Amino acid sequence: MDLSSDNLSSLFSGEFILSPDALRERLRGIKAYVLDWDGVFNDGFKADSGSSPYNEIDSMGTNLMRFSHFLATGQNPVFAIVTGENNHASFHLARREHFHAVYFKILHKSAAVEHLCEQHGLQPQEIAFVFDDVLDLSAAKMSGLRVMVPHASNPLFRAFVLEKGWADYVTGCDGSQNAVRETCELFMGLRNNYAEAVTHRMEFTELYKQYLSDRQAVDTQFFTANAQQAIQPATV
Repeated sequence: MDLSSDNLSSLFSGEFILSPDALRERLRGIKAYVLDWDGVFNDGFKADSGSSPYNEIDSMGTNLMRFSHFLATGQNPVFAIVTGENNHASFHLARREHFHAVYFKILHKSAAVEHLCEQHGLQPQEIAFVFDDVLDLSAAKMSGLRVMVPHASNPLFRAFVLEKGWADYVTGCDGSQNAVRETCELFMGLRNNYAEAVTHRMEFTELYKQYLSDRQAVDTQFFTANAQQAIQPATV
């Protein structure tokens, strides 16, 4: 499977702000993935409860991408969700997939990135951040690799983010079209182990079982912000 830089550029419909070669170099230093929820895992529509859904196509993408990282580094990556709402769908997915953390009702998302770094001994440049809107920018500007999920309705926002240099790739799909899956496949393509990862998963090999055992041992933690906007553990 040809995953050269030229072929990646032709396979993906998104906009490479950094070249595939530059993205590959950034990805080598990434140890954690942080994804916004609303507008990234979905189109941003909320129920009156404040919750919004996810898609199994995106869920499979996150698992394959984490396994791709494991194949490349021998380590399971840190994986976290950050959302401004008390979003029960995100809690369910995080528990089921054994994400490391969910940060919810966080007004300043940079605080979540800083807290995650403290918890796992990371630097902000070791985080890949996936985002879509204004409230995400404080985290995007400090992260090492940034993927923006666009919306047709906000061309000025897109232009602003690109002018500031706060996005390295803009997905071709929006949140309603599985932008998370696109992002995960992009990272796998950049790591050049897509076929290997899919084959191990398809055949449920011993190596995949080892990854899965490590993944399942992760106890998802939940955090929110108090009245002073300090991050604290939460029970959901």
